[in-house]
Amino acid sequence: MIVAFSAAPNSAHDDGSVHDAVAAAVRVVRESGLPNRTSSMFTEIEGEWDEVMDVVKRATEAVGAYGDRVSLVLKADIRPGRTGELDGKIERLERALDQQGAREQGTDRQGTDQQGAGSGVAGEA
Repeated sequence: MIVAFSAAPNSAHDDGSVHDAVAAAVRVVRESGLPNRTSSMFTEIEGEWDEVMDVVKRATEAVGAYGDRVSLVLKADIRPGRTGELDGKIERLERALDQQGAREQGTDRQGTDQQGAGSGVAGEA
């Protein structure tokens, strides 16, 4: 399973930033050894249900040290028996984008190739 989550304390620095609390959570995730990725809005982590939820719990507790209340947003992609999806999903997306781009460059609006041959299918040989 892949879980994307965001945890933030109810209080922040004077400038509104919660970077110290987020850093504490990300440290827990990275030290877990599970595949993970952090972006500006979420941290994604991949593994089995129990191990992922344990890490999310510990990361949320780490954020809790920075306030008396924590907001947790969590989204899960549960696909039993699948591993490597943290990167696999992105690789499949990039391939699809490349294929769509190749089709768009090879055909005009009427489905004919740029030379007017009329195949309508990019990459057909």
